[in-house]
Amino acid sequence: MLKKTFLSTLLLGGVVALSACGQPTTDNTTTPSAVETANPNTSPVAEIPTVTATPTVTVTETAPPTPTGAATGSQNLGQLAQAASSQGQFTILTKAVKAAGLEQNLGGQGPYTVFAPTDAAFNALPTGTVDNLLKPANKQKLVQLLGYHVVPGRVSSSQLKSGNVNTVEGQSLKVSVDTGVTVNGAKVVQADIPASNGIVHVVDKVLLPPNFK
Repeated sequence: MLKKTFLSTLLLGGVVALSACGQPTTDNTTTPSAVETANPNTSPVAEIPTVTATPTVTVTETAPPTPTGAATGSQNLGQLAQAASSQGQFTILTKAVKAAGLEQNLGGQGPYTVFAPTDAAFNALPTGTVDNLLKPANKQKLVQLLGYHVVPGRVSSSQLKSGNVNTVEGQSLKVSVDTGVTVNGAKVVQADIPASNGIVHVVDKVLLPPNFK
């Protein structure tokens, strides 16, 4: 029963690939004003200036590129994963989700918060680590690793507080918001990528559960 519950909640995983593939949540709004109907016999109406709200989360220069297409907020974590993978930023994460048999869970109801490592983060692991994790014999270890990157609920960067937060894997992550947001020492390089069933924060390191070999 524990295994079944864990796998179904891991949707995120995709997020996992999540996940990670969109743009920081920003409120871009246009201040409305009265607009007169244009008339051929009158001078044109002056263009209404656009006012853009200042983002609450600063994207660093190392953040992945913003994907094109529909607004990420209307896509579920699985769709975000596909978009991210197509841009070459989360191909390893996407492979890991498939190898773990979790690809069908990416469109689950959630909500989930996914900390998504980039390809560069996976490639920084010791040589051979990724290849070994992708082997069928290590499927359960891979499920454990991906679950450690997913937190139940939708938690934006502004809601994160220093302290421990439980993951769907069962163990906790250590979050710090003192100087930027870090998770187990990994820096959040792009935050608040919205999905219809969760939210994604891109991290620059793979998060390893305690005693993970």
